[in-house]
Amino acid sequence: MVDVLTEIVIHRPRGVVASYASNPENAPEWYTNIKAVDWETAPPLTVGSRVAFRAHFLGRDLDYVYEFTELDPGARLVMQTAQGPFPMQTTYTWADADDSSTRMALRNTGKPAGFSAVVNLVMAPMMRRAMQKDLAKLKQILEAA
Repeated sequence: MVDVLTEIVIHRPRGVVASYASNPENAPEWYTNIKAVDWETAPPLTVGSRVAFRAHFLGRDLDYVYEFTELDPGARLVMQTAQGPFPMQTTYTWADADDSSTRMALRNTGKPAGFSAVVNLVMAPMMRRAMQKDLAKLKQILEAA
């Protein structure tokens, strides 16, 4: 089991951060490993929406579909996938850090399959570094806007 939580403070209002981060179409801009996104259900994003992602991680191309299972706009978003080599649940939460800043948390939990036991041991630290890099990119994009 892998459970990785990262957080960052972004100096933009919570509504701005949540709106941008929760839009799947923006994912390739701030997620280093996500290369493409394709809606399987019609936008806008709602509970039950399904979005296909193409990613590159650990030297592998991964295609998977996330289903959005919780959506509390501006506060929390949960999506999960059951298929592929790495069934995963991803949770975003947003909270006010102060009057004009947002604390965003990104949490990934899952049970890697199809990877060796050695790879599983290093999976969490590798995911943490990637997630920190992704949140830093998100911060850079939003604070430059």
